[in-house]
Amino acid sequence: MSVLAAFAVPHPPLIVPEVGRGEERVIQKTIDAYRSVAQAVSRLAPETVIVVSPHAACYRDYIHISPGAGARGDFARFGAAGVAARAAYDEDFAGALAAAAASLPAGLEGETDPELDHGVLIPLYFLNAVYRAYKLVRVGISALPPSAHHALGRLVSDTAVKLDRRAVFIASGDLSHRLLASGPYGFHPSGPRFDAWAAENIRTGAVENFLDPDEGLCAEAAECGLRPLQVLAGVLDGLNFTSELLSYEGPFGVGYAVASFEPAD
Repeated sequence: MSVLAAFAVPHPPLIVPEVGRGEERVIQKTIDAYRSVAQAVSRLAPETVIVVSPHAACYRDYIHISPGAGARGDFARFGAAGVAARAAYDEDFAGALAAAAASLPAGLEGETDPELDHGVLIPLYFLNAVYRAYKLVRVGISALPPSAHHALGRLVSDTAVKLDRRAVFIASGDLSHRLLASGPYGFHPSGPRFDAWAAENIRTGAVENFLDPDEGLCAEAAECGLRPLQVLAGVLDGLNFTSELLSYEGPFGVGYAVASFEPAD
């Protein structure tokens, strides 16, 4: 088996009702799209779900893959400690991926905080509502060049084939944080420009464009989803696939895109 499908999702904590306290209804399109992704994953019935999160352990020159048998996390830092999730890790997959990716470099060393971060917890919040028969592989990002993140994605696909795993890949990341003056980092014209560029590449399936971004545009846009999308591009490399931008909105000044990428028959 190989990677059955890939998805791109955002991770706004307020999408969880106990955190949003009603504000989540403003991004109902994102919620509906997220639920459709969870249903799609459930239909695929993967054994392994690989999530790349920019809020997992992040190093300048090393891509971290979470070690161990599993982990737990909650939304305590967002005022909802009672909302929690526990995930069993696919240790065989993580170990095989780390061994294959050692030259990038990437691996299981250097864990500083074993708790699941919100970049992982939010996808699991939706997925666990409809499907739980999977093990997780949690991967961070780094300051290594796009080629390293792309190479890691290719190795994710290779590892799924080598282990004969039914696997699904999820790139967790928001787009620009500078869409509105009221947003977390204020407004910058590069915010909407970055999001338009990213959304068009997702819509058309031109994910290879994420490997050659305008670095100035990305920095000014204050994005956090580009490197997960570069890994996604590697996962899909060499495959014929269809892409669909399921939703995009940014009413809080942060761009939220939900998308699916499914290998064509």
